[in-house]
Amino acid sequence: MTTTAPRPTAPRPRTNGAAQRVEPLIERFLDGGLPVRIRMWDGSETGPRDAPTVHVRTRRALRRLLWAPGELGLAEAYITGDIDLDTDLGEGLRAVRRAVRERGLTAPSPTLGDRVRAAGTALLLGAVGPRPPVPAARAGLSGALHSKARDRAAISHHYDLSNAFYALLLDETMAYSCGYWTSGAPDYGPADAQRDKLELICRKLGLRPGARLLDVGCGWGSLTLYAAERHGVRVTAVTLAAEQAAHVREQVTERGLDDLVEVLNIDYRDIAARPETRGAYDAVSTIEMGEHVGDAEYPAFTAILHDALRPEGRALVQQMSRGRNAPGGGAFIESYIAPDMHMRPVGETVGLLEGAGFEVRDVESLREHYVRTVEAWRHTLEERWAEFVALVGEETARVWRLYLVGGALAFEERRMGVDQILCVRPDPGGSAAMPPTRREWYVPGEPEAAR
Repeated sequence: MTTTAPRPTAPRPRTNGAAQRVEPLIERFLDGGLPVRIRMWDGSETGPRDAPTVHVRTRRALRRLLWAPGELGLAEAYITGDIDLDTDLGEGLRAVRRAVRERGLTAPSPTLGDRVRAAGTALLLGAVGPRPPVPAARAGLSGALHSKARDRAAISHHYDLSNAFYALLLDETMAYSCGYWTSGAPDYGPADAQRDKLELICRKLGLRPGARLLDVGCGWGSLTLYAAERHGVRVTAVTLAAEQAAHVREQVTERGLDDLVEVLNIDYRDIAARPETRGAYDAVSTIEMGEHVGDAEYPAFTAILHDALRPEGRALVQQMSRGRNAPGGGAFIESYIAPDMHMRPVGETVGLLEGAGFEVRDVESLREHYVRTVEAWRHTLEERWAEFVALVGEETARVWRLYLVGGALAFEERRMGVDQILCVRPDPGGSAAMPPTRREWYVPGEPEAAR
């Protein structure tokens, strides 16, 4: 007779380990029960069994939270791999936020006493020590806020990561801004949405062959190249990012557009120092660049846009906004993605544009379009994860995963928005020379019901 050896059983989670020690502290910080399940480095677990599981892999994760409690400490623990989720990050964060809303939990705001108790627990768990190293992907800016030198460093931190990185992430248009999704057809993708967005902008600006366009914050040249190629427009493209300027110049030459496009690698404030730009343009565009202009500097920014236009010239501002009672970028975004970024409710931006002398003629929200746009970028990131890691390293790839997941969720929940604001500089007699209806602005092929 043969006997079969008993199958080894999986070790049962500990019930008196690190998880049980930290649970009271977390519940005190949240003023409520755990919205997630927690699994610690020693195998102990706690929290609801049907919730996403946060795996705290190392004691260093607790040390990060001791030094930086809240969003930034959690983000850095995720970036470094000290914590992880057992599910898709987007699904996990969505489930956590839903639980927080349903249970009325509040954001952590630890008191001095809470910190002392947390330090005592960390000491018992062997997690006390010096502040862990800051991840290399974190921005380290210096100098006066929104000085030219600091702004150049802030822009370089994000946009000069490498043209190869953005070429991998974005579609062939290299448009790094919200698309305009006009179809749900299976063969309609991110590049189509970006081209439809570019065509919409050109139509709103009334661009015709020979018209002059000033593209402030031109990125990798998606609108600059589109306007020159498709509409025969003469474009002055402005960017503070050296990598972007080099890419646009290469594309201009490759496409034979040297007679139509001038690329300037300058600060937007230097536009005012060029007397030839004053009143010289039929149209001005600034696509998701205004978020990088400080609150105190924004009136001067809008004045530069206004002064560059001839009378009856139009300006198109596509810009992200925040909800009236919602936070802006947050500590993670400001530390790792867009340092010194400033967003405001869209109504305040409209008021600032009017204060510069513009007549605001149209405001169109694209908030839901940004959810689809960011999800498309995230799909690319996940699908080509190994390539991204090989190009920029694991930590930077995790920064971008967290950024894209969090961004899509912020637009989905209306904590952030994005809008196209169309303005005109009226002539002295008040003429705006605008079309009587919006019909001519919309892109070919758009369903009649959407007009």
